[in-house]
Amino acid sequence: VQLQASGGGLAQAGGSLRLSCVASERTFSLYYMGWFRQAPGSERESVAAISWSGIYTYLADSVKGRFTISRDNAKNTVYLEMNSLKPEDTAVYYCAARSKASSGGYYYTRTAEYDVWGQGTQVTVSS
Repeated sequence: VQLQASGGGLAQAGGSLRLSCVASERTFSLYYMGWFRQAPGSERESVAAISWSGIYTYLADSVKGRFTISRDNAKNTVYLEMNSLKPEDTAVYYCAARSKASSGGYYYTRTAEYDVWGQGTQVTVSS
């Protein structure tokens, strides 16, 4: 599977952005998905994750109440809705996929647990 992330850009603090990640395969529904971000000089960190079914979701404490992860398996797309943006949300955001075939959990939050990565989309939040 190949992943194409989009939707990043410049937003003011308190604003909103919606990231999308489109997968190249019709078997998208067989993949766990995650969103990660990496700020300059920092390690890549988990932001959100979702099970292959969409039933189970995870949000990092830093984004709970502001971000929402969802997926539309019919469109091979996972979304990250970002509201009440803060300057500290500034980073490159990456989507990632993990095959259900080798998995049995609800969702995954570590970079090493994902097999495929998208190219990243820059999110910049100004104060």
